[in-house]
Amino acid sequence: MEAAVKLSNLDLNLLVSLDVLLEERSVTRAAARLGLSQPALSAALARLRRHFDDPLLIRSGNTSELSPLAQTLRLRTSHALNEVERVFASEAVFDPATSRRTFTVQASDYAMAVIGPRVTQVLADRAPGVKMRFESHSNPLTDNPADWLRGVDGMILPRGFVFNLPSIDLFTDEWVCVADQDNDAVGDALTMADVAEMPWVLTYHGPTRFLSAVRQLEQLGIEPRVQVVVESFLVLPFYIVGSRRLGLVQRHLAEALASTGRLRVLACPWDVVPVVETLWWHPLHTRSPDHAWLRSVLTETTRHLDRRA
Repeated sequence: MEAAVKLSNLDLNLLVSLDVLLEERSVTRAAARLGLSQPALSAALARLRRHFDDPLLIRSGNTSELSPLAQTLRLRTSHALNEVERVFASEAVFDPATSRRTFTVQASDYAMAVIGPRVTQVLADRAPGVKMRFESHSNPLTDNPADWLRGVDGMILPRGFVFNLPSIDLFTDEWVCVADQDNDAVGDALTMADVAEMPWVLTYHGPTRFLSAVRQLEQLGIEPRVQVVVESFLVLPFYIVGSRRLGLVQRHLAEALASTGRLRVLACPWDVVPVVETLWWHPLHTRSPDHAWLRSVLTETTRHLDRRA
């Protein structure tokens, strides 16, 4: 009851102003984006500063910087707005043909590349008013998945990082190595000596976000000689072509990347555990008709990708 009273005293339009102010870091730009006058948005910023007892935007020369609290709020405001939008877009009976719903799913660029085109084609055919929004993963997402999943419709992430939340397996892929087509240090097949000695470019190489194939190598006593870390599977080839580096990608993506003729796809010389791409969601969404429809579309459109099929 106390929380409800506090909310009733708040103007939730301030949440929209806060989100744009923290993104633009400028009253002028934020006002133009929102279609408001500068005095009106300055007044909103003043109210927000009083509410949080914090400057939020700190002048630094000709620009403004976010205060430590504002940096924290930056992550939360867009998340909260997504959740508010989903609340008011809820429908007792979901009709994809007439719905104006926006679905937000967080995923790696690999998942976006192999899943997105077919999903969006189905939406265009069956639900022309529905919008699909793919967002990149963030570190807090995997650290506190239940909290983050309240504000989105789901995330696509391999098994092994999230537990005790509703999920469905979409498809299974396999890890392969890639090298420059002209890399003469690589023979017809990679050896474990190559894996141990050659330089690597890896994605998501950190304590909480890592590739399962690399973790297996480490368990075998081999620490890859990592020269570059990039948080993008699609960008990875730019760090391999013209170099002696090796990389790890999923076979579906590797075959598409190799079609340019600049990369070679090579089997991993160790017994690699497959990648099981999985849709995870918050339990609150399980019984929602719109979410059930989304899950059915994702399951249908990824079936052909399953390497076990």
